[in-house]
Amino acid sequence: MALECVAVLGWGDSGSRASGLVFNGVRNSNRTPRKCVCRGGFSGLSGDSVIKSADNQNTGKSSNVNDVPGKLCKDLISLPKPLTVADFTVTPNDGTKVRISFKGLPGSFSEDAALKAYPKCETVPCDEFEDTFKAVELWLADKAVLPIENSSSGSIHRNYDLLLRHRLHIVGEVQLAANFCLLALPGIKADQLKRVLSHPQALASSDIVLTQLGVARENVDDTASAAQYVASNGLRDAGAVASARAAEIYGLNILADRIQDEPDNITRFLVLARDPIIPRTDKLFKTSIVFTLDEGPGVLFKALAVFALREINLTKIESRPQRKRPLRVVDDSNNGTA
Repeated sequence: MALECVAVLGWGDSGSRASGLVFNGVRNSNRTPRKCVCRGGFSGLSGDSVIKSADNQNTGKSSNVNDVPGKLCKDLISLPKPLTVADFTVTPNDGTKVRISFKGLPGSFSEDAALKAYPKCETVPCDEFEDTFKAVELWLADKAVLPIENSSSGSIHRNYDLLLRHRLHIVGEVQLAANFCLLALPGIKADQLKRVLSHPQALASSDIVLTQLGVARENVDDTASAAQYVASNGLRDAGAVASARAAEIYGLNILADRIQDEPDNITRFLVLARDPIIPRTDKLFKTSIVFTLDEGPGVLFKALAVFALREINLTKIESRPQRKRPLRVVDDSNNGTA
């Protein structure tokens, strides 16, 4: 099967992913960093607030924070308002803070990962994963943080594919241990809950506790969105699975913490930037390479041989189908058409 890829090379720290046919953590056996060549980036404009795809402005995914009762949420009015990538308003940037784009609302685990990587950064919430890329390409943010793999659910293929469509470079990695908390309005107890809202993965990862409560489960796009929705609408029969920081932001109580089924639920996030970094010799670097293979006998074997003959270790291989070449249907006579 033909594979579609694009080169994304070079970053520091401790891990990564990319899209197409991906070789992660490439290094030689004597642990000497290898030099890599990367392609260029994009330039654009700087901006502010939440990035939201222009095609999704009226989908009604988020609640209006202006309708939130003041006693239920803390400083919701001060949170960033949605911004579309078509908004080219330029705002001054004095360079004192790194601006990091992420998918979700303030209080999401992606924002936690951004703050872990850059504790003093200014976070830029985005409506969709693709908007996190656009924010960096348009200079609305300096870097983007997006999840690429979870220890429970595996690879996030959507973000592998987005690495093919955008010319951003991997410059770092963050590994974040998720602490899922059950949140509700102040004064509400767990046995009063009839339903719980959260991201599908968070709900699936908290199956044991939610099954014991006997609550219905409702999917939303983001864990922080679930917390905001419960607080904004004053839902006394609904809870949310989200982070402890989301509880603080939206004025909810933590009914239980660490409700995930697996105690070690780790999500790996990539840090993306317009420009690549240059590997140095003072520490080890990992490299991700993404490329396309034409159909033919042994093409994957030949590609892997390039690394094997140079004793370069490959920590992971990920393949994605090439969109413009559908899978071939082959009959018993080994004949078929695309």
